[in-house]
Amino acid sequence: MESVPALTEAVLAGELGPPPGERTVTSAFWLHHTTRLAGGGVTYRNHYLLLRVGSAFGACSFEEGELDADFCATASGEPLDALIRHDRLPVRIAALDAYLADTRPHREAGAEPVVLPVGTPEVRARARDEAIAGLLDIRPGARVALIGVVNPLVAAITERGGACLPCDLNLRTTQWGQPVSREMDEVLDAADAVVATGMTLGNGSFDRLLARSRDRGLPLVIYAQTGSAVARAFLGHGVTAVSAEPFPFSQFSAEPSTVYRYRAPVGRAG
Repeated sequence: MESVPALTEAVLAGELGPPPGERTVTSAFWLHHTTRLAGGGVTYRNHYLLLRVGSAFGACSFEEGELDADFCATASGEPLDALIRHDRLPVRIAALDAYLADTRPHREAGAEPVVLPVGTPEVRARARDEAIAGLLDIRPGARVALIGVVNPLVAAITERGGACLPCDLNLRTTQWGQPVSREMDEVLDAADAVVATGMTLGNGSFDRLLARSRDRGLPLVIYAQTGSAVARAFLGHGVTAVSAEPFPFSQFSAEPSTVYRYRAPVGRAG
């Protein structure tokens, strides 16, 4: 699969399962969530669109003001193909994610399940981000571009001997005062490996990230709440590994929950 538009066309053509026009959105909701981990100085502010189709929830995070909550008032009952063609990117990604997750649920797709423990947000965030970093196979001192910064993941990369190159549109420094770049190409040019959030799907930068990683032969790990089933479709086509976290996300509960780790088949990472 070469790009998100190519994946979208394949889905709409019925090449990856039943025609999406045969599926209906049964519920739609919009979340505004903030969190500040103990000991941290950063308040993370997230907006999510969730669309339910069958047994799956499709998810997309978006920037404030990009999508009005009123969208959800009329989305339930819509045929899925109409939302896959929607003019707003977050809607298209959430709808595409819902289709792919319903057609092939993570729990049935041969992924490695990792159960996050019961506990505080800090305990669960560390466990989640250690699971993500565990998908990296890096030598000591390797430079790891982190596209979408969460401080526990910075720590997890560093603890594995990597030199983290953080990039984020909203943060200026990490918890430890490390400067955070706003320019994705800047950190990609210097990187030996890349870890990126599924938010790259929601803001339209995923295809450029995918192309740059392919061109440079960089291992690319995607950690995804946004578009976890969408990211999975690119395993072996530029994506090396995926940590998929379908809704309900770990930050919304203190109870055990599961993330699903995928690795590209050997010889098909690029």
